Amino acid sequence: MNNEELAIIDGSPGIGCPVIASISGVDMVLIVAEPSLSGISDMKRILRTAEIFQVRMAVCVNKYDTCIENTEEIKRLCQREGIPFVGCIPYDEKVSIAVNEGHSISKINCPARDALYQVYENIKVYFI
Repeated sequence: MNNEELAIIDGSPGIGCPVIASISGVDMVLIVAEPSLSGISDMKRILRTAEIFQVRMAVCVNKYDTCIENTEEIKRLCQREGIPFVGCIPYDEKVSIAVNEGHSISKINCPARDALYQVYENIKVYFI
């Protein structure tokens, strides 16, 4: 796949109709999980939905360092289910500042940006 064939769709959080619509017709779903009990529950439901649509999937954890125990549970779940785990993105105040100012985090030097680049590289190993 070359860059002209790559389109990234940022789907809605949660598990409602917008999520189902964003899963329809895609080649791959990246589930960005939050390391909370509700985040894990939502992730499991999205995994089941993606399985129904027979869509390849991978998981990463956003703000992984806010609850390491739940992050490890997400990793174990992925391993048990044979789902590629493609990385962890740390909580980073620079992201909040950039978003509030209307800037892309790709333009700022911060740990979250570096982690996102690594997630992308890991996705390419599995899917591109």
